[in-house]
Amino acid sequence: MLSDLARLVDTVQREKNIPRDVLIEVLEQAMVAAGRRRYGLERDLEAQFNEDLGEVELFEFRTVVDDVGDDELEISLDLARVADPDCEVGDSLGIKVGIEELGRIAAQTAKQVIIQKIRDAEREMTFNEFKDRKGELITGIVRRFEKGNIIVDLGRAEAILPKREQVQTETYRQGDRIQAYVLDITRASKSPQVVLSRTHPGLLMKLFELEVPEIYEGIVRIEACAREPGHRAKIAVSSMDRDVDPVGACVGLKGSRVQAVVQELRGEAIDIIPFHPDPARFIVHAIAPASVTRVFIDEHTHAMELIVPDDQLSKAIGRRGQNVRLAAQLTGWRIDIYSEARHAEVTEAARVELNRIDALNEEQVEIMIRHGFRSAQEIFDAEAYELASILEIEDEEGEVVINQAETVLDALILEEAERRRLGITDEPEVEEVAEAAPATASEDLPPAADGDLPPEADEAAQAAPEEDLPAAPEDEAAQAAPEEDLPAAPEDEAAQAAPEEDLPAAPEDEAGEE
Repeated sequence: MLSDLARLVDTVQREKNIPRDVLIEVLEQAMVAAGRRRYGLERDLEAQFNEDLGEVELFEFRTVVDDVGDDELEISLDLARVADPDCEVGDSLGIKVGIEELGRIAAQTAKQVIIQKIRDAEREMTFNEFKDRKGELITGIVRRFEKGNIIVDLGRAEAILPKREQVQTETYRQGDRIQAYVLDITRASKSPQVVLSRTHPGLLMKLFELEVPEIYEGIVRIEACAREPGHRAKIAVSSMDRDVDPVGACVGLKGSRVQAVVQELRGEAIDIIPFHPDPARFIVHAIAPASVTRVFIDEHTHAMELIVPDDQLSKAIGRRGQNVRLAAQLTGWRIDIYSEARHAEVTEAARVELNRIDALNEEQVEIMIRHGFRSAQEIFDAEAYELASILEIEDEEGEVVINQAETVLDALILEEAERRRLGITDEPEVEEVAEAAPATASEDLPPAADGDLPPEADEAAQAAPEEDLPAAPEDEAAQAAPEEDLPAAPEDEAAQAAPEEDLPAAPEDEAGEE
C-alpha cells in the first residue's frame, strides 16, 4: 500500500509530467535544507527516500574518534558502537534524525524548496522540449494579455508573443487560435521561455512549406523572402526539377495554395517571383509589376541603377516606397530608380562636365559614364590604376586625368561662387521647385528607395514641368487671385452699388426744376 507521500509523488508526476526520480531528488534536497535550518549549516546531513516506507529519512553523519573535539561532527567510539558494533575509528556513522524534531519553520523551508525545485524542473523540461523546435511553426490559444504582450497556451507550456513581434493590423481576443513562428527559446526564470513571432520572414516561408508539398520535399526551394508585415511580401523561388514550375507550384490550382497563406496572414499581399542567379535578371523580376528598360550594376558599392519608362516610375517605387524597399531586401542590393527622361538629363549633364577634361575624348567620356562616373569630383576621388583599368591606359595617364579633373573641379567651384555673387539663382530655384513639388503633391514617394532623390526629381519633372514655369506662378497668381487689381474695384462698385454720394446734387436739380 502506498503512503500519502508516495501517492502525492505519483500524482505530481502525472500532472506535471516530471520524472519520478526528479521529484524524489527534490524531496531529499528539501529535507536536507530543513535539517540545516534546524541544526545549522555545519552539520553533515543527508536525506534518502525509503521506497518501502514511502517516506524521506534524514541522517546525520559523524566521524568516529577516540577523543571528541567537535560534538557536531565527531562521535566517540563507545557511543558509535552502541549504534553499530562493527564500527571502527575513522568511520563515518549515520544517525537517523527524527523528522518530528524539525519544527514548523524548517517545514516551511522544505515547502519553499519543493515549490522552487518543481518550477525549475518544469522550466528545464520546457526548454528541452522546445529547444529543437526553434524556427518551426507552432499553434496555441490566446490566454491573456500582459503589458501589450500576448501569452499563448501551448498545452504543457506557455509562450509569449512580444508586442514588437506582433503585426499592427492584427487583433486577437482571449480564446483565439494563433499560429506563430518560434523565434527563440530562453532559460528565463520569471517569464515564458518560448518567444513567438508573427512578423518574422520565416513565418511566411514555413506557411508555404506547409501548403506546398514540392517545397517540403525539396523540389521547389525558397531562395529569399522579404516582408512588410500586414501589408505586402515578396518571395523568390527556384526549382530543382526543370519540369516543375516553381511559381505555379506555389500559386496552386486557381490560387488555392497562396490564398491559404494569405488568409493565415490576414490579407497580406504576396508576390511570388522566379529566382535567377544573374543579379540583373533577379532585380528585374523583383521590381515587378514595373517594367525595366536598362540595368546598371556597380559591384564595388553593391548597388544597381534601374531605368524605367516615365509612366512606370511610380509603379516601380510603389506606395510609400514599398515595392522598391521589398525588392532591395529580397535581392540584397541597393537600388536606385531613374525614369528615362531623368536618366537622359543626368547623363547629358555628366557628358557636358566630363567633356571639359581635355585628357578624355568623347569615346572615353561615354566609357566613364557607363562605369558610373558622372562628375569631375568622382573622377578626382578615383585611383589612377582604376581609371587606367577602365580606359585601358597607363597609370601615368590616369594621373593626368585626375589632375585635369581637379582643375575642372576648381573651375566649377569658382563659377558657382561667381554666380552666387552676381545673384544668379534662376536655375537653382527651378531645380528646387522640381525636387520639392513631388513631396507635397504625392504620397507615393517619401521613403522611396533608401534616399533615392533622383526618382523624386524625375517624377516631379513628369508630373509638373516646372522648368517652363518660372513666370507662370505670377501669371497664375494674377488670374487666380486678382486681389492686386481690386483696390480700385471697391470704389467703382461703391459708386455703382451705393449712389448715395450723388444724392446731394439730386435735390438741387429737382429744386431748380420746381
